[in-house]
Amino acid sequence: MAGNNINTGNANTQSQRPASPSPPPPAPVPLTPGPRASRLQQVFEQALARTLRANSYSNFASCFPTPAKHVPASLESVWRQLNAKLEESAKAEFEDIVLERDAVRQLNELDRLVGEARYRRDNGDNEMREEGENVAPHTLGAEQLYQAHLIPFLQEAQSNLNEKIDATHAENATLAQEIQGQRVEIENLMSSLESVVADLEGAAAAATQYSKENDLRQETIQMDEDIKGRSEI
Repeated sequence: MAGNNINTGNANTQSQRPASPSPPPPAPVPLTPGPRASRLQQVFEQALARTLRANSYSNFASCFPTPAKHVPASLESVWRQLNAKLEESAKAEFEDIVLERDAVRQLNELDRLVGEARYRRDNGDNEMREEGENVAPHTLGAEQLYQAHLIPFLQEAQSNLNEKIDATHAENATLAQEIQGQRVEIENLMSSLESVVADLEGAAAAATQYSKENDLRQETIQMDEDIKGRSEI
């Protein structure tokens, strides 16, 4: 009984553990060629057919005029074998490249991702994200992942730039106050200079007036002396 209780407690503890936050693994990619893989195969076949048509018998025979004239059947047989070998080698090499690059699986995965993206776009997946639903990073697009990584750095740079701008504004305000004070001081100095200039002009006018009066006195004295000199004669 005790052992049973212990096992029950462990089972309850395991059932109460939260689910893993990791997204569920994606569904296996089918190896049957999808739309893009089928299109790749179609493009290759069309290109190969155009290449084989370009290597027509007339073009091939023009390169070997003597055998074309004397043994045309043998030359045509060689041409058919050459084209068959070219077609076989091209297809084999193409299949090797597809297998080496796992092209079918990769293109099918691309088809799946494009289909999911279109479904999220058409079914308002952005509205669900705005409501606060947690979204696995691998479901986001390249632009959204780019912005998610870049926006924090841009916000920090914007904050630093705003701080520098505020500091510059404060320095400009301080400089403006200093300049205003210097202007007031200059205006006061100009007023004082105007008063000094006015005093100097007044002093100069008085000195000029005194000089003129002194000259008249000297002339009067000279005239008296001349008159006295004439009366003595």
